[in-house]
Amino acid sequence: MIENQTRIRARFAETDQMGVVYYANYFVWMEVARVEYCRALGFEYRDFERDAGAGLAVLEASCKYRASARFDEPVQIICKCVESKSRTIRFSYEMRREEDGKLLASGETLHAVVNKEGRTVRLPETYRRYFPLGGV
Repeated sequence: MIENQTRIRARFAETDQMGVVYYANYFVWMEVARVEYCRALGFEYRDFERDAGAGLAVLEASCKYRASARFDEPVQIICKCVESKSRTIRFSYEMRREEDGKLLASGETLHAVVNKEGRTVRLPETYRRYFPLGGV
């Protein structure tokens, strides 16, 4: 199973008045990691949308919070594709404080492959090698 690590630094705009990262921003970080995951596999997500005429619509998203991230802390986001079917792809994420490796949050997203009209379609042939069918 291929995994990719993306490094971000918690920005001031992502925190509350106590300097703690607001919970919804972890979902934004998951998206950043997913786009970087595709780049690490060898394609740009925007090209997937443009050239294949397909997108990945979020069907489910979950996040379990373990510890707080704070303003200006470097965070590592580990992203993996854990399941791929003909019409869906599931990713998992771990967000860890870079300084000590402490798990801050873990999550998953399930995506449907959709066409420009929003209808579910099969994963385009060109991209199947990046997401082999099956799971762990």
